[in-house]
Amino acid sequence: MPNLSYVNPSQNSPWGTYLSQVDRVVPYLGGLARWAETLRRPKRCLIVDIPIELDDGSVAHYEGYRVQHNLSRGPGKGGIRFHPDVTLEEVMALAAWMTVKTAAVNLPFGGAKGGIRIDPKQLSRKELERLTRRYTSEIGLIIGPDKDIPAPDVNTNAEIMAWMMDTYSMNVGSTATGVVTGKPIPLGGSLGRVKATGRGVFVVGREAARRQNLSLEGARVAVQGFGNVGSSAAELFAGNGAKIVAVQDHTGTVHNPNGLDIAGLMSELHHKGGIGEFAGGEKIGVEEFWDVPSDLLIPAALEGQLGLERAKRVKTQIVLEGANGPTTSDADLMLAERGILVVPDVIANAGGVTVSYFEWVQDFSSFFWTEDEINVRLDRIMVEAFRRIWETADQHRIPLRTAAFVVGCTRVLQAREERGLYP
Repeated sequence: MPNLSYVNPSQNSPWGTYLSQVDRVVPYLGGLARWAETLRRPKRCLIVDIPIELDDGSVAHYEGYRVQHNLSRGPGKGGIRFHPDVTLEEVMALAAWMTVKTAAVNLPFGGAKGGIRIDPKQLSRKELERLTRRYTSEIGLIIGPDKDIPAPDVNTNAEIMAWMMDTYSMNVGSTATGVVTGKPIPLGGSLGRVKATGRGVFVVGREAARRQNLSLEGARVAVQGFGNVGSSAAELFAGNGAKIVAVQDHTGTVHNPNGLDIAGLMSELHHKGGIGEFAGGEKIGVEEFWDVPSDLLIPAALEGQLGLERAKRVKTQIVLEGANGPTTSDADLMLAERGILVVPDVIANAGGVTVSYFEWVQDFSSFFWTEDEINVRLDRIMVEAFRRIWETADQHRIPLRTAAFVVGCTRVLQAREERGLYP
């Protein structure tokens, strides 16, 4: 085996975490285990240089990535993140998790992910547009409506998707609305897309709570990360009788054992860009968040937030992963040892990619659904996917994460086997 840098990563790095998850699944793959190495190797990793002219006339260079982990079941699907900590290894792991996620909910996609190592807050709007358009041109040779379909992720949004769609369309000479999802509604975006991931977190959390005989009425919910995912999930839980007892984002942490006012938190987020100064709760430290008693804990920030030491301390019944890869491998084992149910990211936050699939389908057909229709379809797919994963966990007496990987990886490797090898 070549001595590639990503083959032997540290255990709790994103790629190392993913590889350990694959290792746990192999014993349940039967005859498909002969293809398991497919899961451990990205199909394609593209690293691009992105030179742009800044507003002051100087030229700056940034590094960007697009990784296609597996395309056996369909075009690549996965977001684009702009963040100063983006690395190739992180993007590889996120692409791999997308492979499992799309298969676990039985969408006709493979897994992909992209990113640029940049703090977008340091750029003007015009600089950000130039960066996005140049990046899109650089990765344009491997993306497309039937090749690989990017979407928003950390620090990217509908406007950035519009720039990507326009750039790609200009380069191919025709309007290609299906090249990205998460677009503005007038450009072929889907109703319900903005809150889809948070809605999926709620639906799966509701199903998990029901199976744990936990009533949502009065249930205590703690949310780390109050962006699109965390805030939408919190709104839905609160709307169904739960109490949001703690919220943490990049500006601070607030706690109220009697429940925080969600409308007030949303207003604070809208007007101040964060909830750290919210007056409706007690301000506590970053680490104190993990000590707040709850019934459902939703890590909805970045990967690797719930490590071993925090896993030893959390006081909750269910960990509901709104973020991608928030729980490290050793933390996973600790939570299982403590009897805490972990609902993994590959099912818990699959609502976003599911509605992205709806958007892609609507763009191809030029026929658009109502938001109610989208929510009904989303709920049905999420409930059925969770049921299949729960039954697999029961059958093999394994954690939900391993069960989700068994379901997803089996579908991926069945497609690989059926297609055969070329040449």
